[in-house]
Amino acid sequence: MCSHWVLLAFCCLGQLCADQSLKPQIAAPQLATNNPTLTTVALEKPFCMFDSSLRPNKSYVIYLYTMKESASAISSLVTDNSSKPLDSTFQQTSGGQLGPYKAALFNVPNCASPPKLADVGDVNKVSDVLKQYLFRVGDDGTCLYDPNFLAVCNPPLAPDTTYRFKYVLLDSTEGIMKDQTLWSDPIKTRKVKLPLKIDTWPGRRSGDMIVITSILSVLVFLLLAGFLASVFSAVMGSEDSSAETRSVSQTTQQSEPRPQLSSE
Repeated sequence: MCSHWVLLAFCCLGQLCADQSLKPQIAAPQLATNNPTLTTVALEKPFCMFDSSLRPNKSYVIYLYTMKESASAISSLVTDNSSKPLDSTFQQTSGGQLGPYKAALFNVPNCASPPKLADVGDVNKVSDVLKQYLFRVGDDGTCLYDPNFLAVCNPPLAPDTTYRFKYVLLDSTEGIMKDQTLWSDPIKTRKVKLPLKIDTWPGRRSGDMIVITSILSVLVFLLLAGFLASVFSAVMGSEDSSAETRSVSQTTQQSEPRPQLSSE
């Protein structure tokens, strides 16, 4: 189990290091099941992505921008004319409809000292390790409605909607962008399934089949109930007829004259 996870993690890191024109990648299904969901998308963090742009004695952070696919035709810029990153929010961009919004801020992942891969095989530590490797967009369902929330808001995404994502490297001292990735490939959240269209294991029945099956079940029940009622009626009728026959027989016997004995 441990060696399997270690191999997967090495493959992910190797892919990140090999491609220098990287864009945010959706998390591998082995690392994030059920991804995307209706309202979230799990992405791989930018390990080893900005190493060539990092300078000693400098402080950096990563910004993650999100926008709807339809907004790319309007504006996909994430900086102003002075290379300062935009602080546009979810509300200001109508959830990414009008342009990119800042969805996250976190430290630059340390490519030289990643999380201990041996801990991935530990069920008590695997969750923390994966959180260091992955980031889930749309994972905060309360920040929009909390008036005291001051951090970067990462609210749920819209179902059945296509998004793009971008990582930006920010020099914390100068407050300007030092590097950025390309926009990710389009990633679509899941579509809400209507109850009548949900497959049921193991039958995989459609909504029409479920309705037909229900009607047939009711008809079978009514036929069975009618059959049992007819059998019961026949049995009761037979018992009544037998009782009537016995009653007539007894009456006949009582009405017949008894022979008188002659006394001599």
